[in-house]
Amino acid sequence: MARTREFDEESVLDAAMQLFWEKGYEATSLSDLTARMGIQRPSIYSTFGDKKELFETALRKYTMAHASKVRATLQSCTSVRQAFVNFFEEVVAAEYTGDLNRGCFCINTMVELAPHDERFEILTREHQSYLAVIFQETIERGIQSGELEANTNAKSLAQTLIVTLIGITVMMKSQPQRSFIDNAITATLTLLK
Repeated sequence: MARTREFDEESVLDAAMQLFWEKGYEATSLSDLTARMGIQRPSIYSTFGDKKELFETALRKYTMAHASKVRATLQSCTSVRQAFVNFFEEVVAAEYTGDLNRGCFCINTMVELAPHDERFEILTREHQSYLAVIFQETIERGIQSGELEANTNAKSLAQTLIVTLIGITVMMKSQPQRSFIDNAITATLTLLK
């Protein structure tokens, strides 16, 4: 008879995700994981597989939650311009007011693992593409409502905003002056006309 799990799988996965997000893949040891997750190695292996499989599961959980949050933020305003202002303000505020300068877990993975691991190159690129679709849908809503010009290329503008988001998120790791980031965002958002 198989033993039932004595832990909540979602809770321990959340704990692993937070640890990987804080430290990155390479700097996180199995001992770190067992301590943070509160379970032993055999339980990790039987539930999630090896360290890389656990990391991938945590990353997938993050990207789904992140995409939902982005969509909710962009849909929370009738004004598309204001929705993007709010979105970028939230991104920046999280870095300058939070206790941890963690950035985006997916972007961190893109920088750490994607250059030499095809699986994570694909996963991070898929997330970027999915966010670009969310951005594009929001821009198209602005075109349909008349807030944005009818000749706006929604796809190109969405991709530009994604590149800006990634660049700003990576740059904030070095804690540049807030005005530097704010000026860049303000200039980028002038494209929403």
